[in-house]
Amino acid sequence: MIMSRRARRMERHHKRASRGSGINLVSLMDIFTILVFFLLVNSSDGEVLPTHKAVNLPESIAEEKPRETLVVMITASDILIHGEVIASIDTVLQETGSISATLKSALEQKARSTRPRNHEDTPVQREATIMGDREIPYRLLKKVMATCTQAGYGRISLAVLQRSLEEG
Repeated sequence: MIMSRRARRMERHHKRASRGSGINLVSLMDIFTILVFFLLVNSSDGEVLPTHKAVNLPESIAEEKPRETLVVMITASDILIHGEVIASIDTVLQETGSISATLKSALEQKARSTRPRNHEDTPVQREATIMGDREIPYRLLKKVMATCTQAGYGRISLAVLQRSLEEG
């Protein structure tokens, strides 16, 4: 018996409908891709500060994460601001007084080039982070901190490696 075109089409439709539907892999892959990108973007809570092989940081059990600030790095031989050599340690230690004129002029120049502002368009308090080797002399650290204060950096932080409470 010859089936009409309509009958054949209905029969094909009923066969297709009775097979059951499979999983749509394209949509599933889209969801997993979005999930992977989300996890990659939001998992970056590591170190904010740049590291230098010549600086061996002290350890601390502080919980607070560092903010992005001006980084003053003190190595065994030089003082750097954002990786740029400003002065040698010997030069800074030989300067008379409690502040270093060389370092102060470099800090003031950095402050002029970057003027942080808050949402009311008023200047905010400048912040500096000092990354110093654990073996540097205290009088050098004190001189660098005093110079930062004189140059207008009111909030000074010291960079340390975080250590858990169990290690201590």
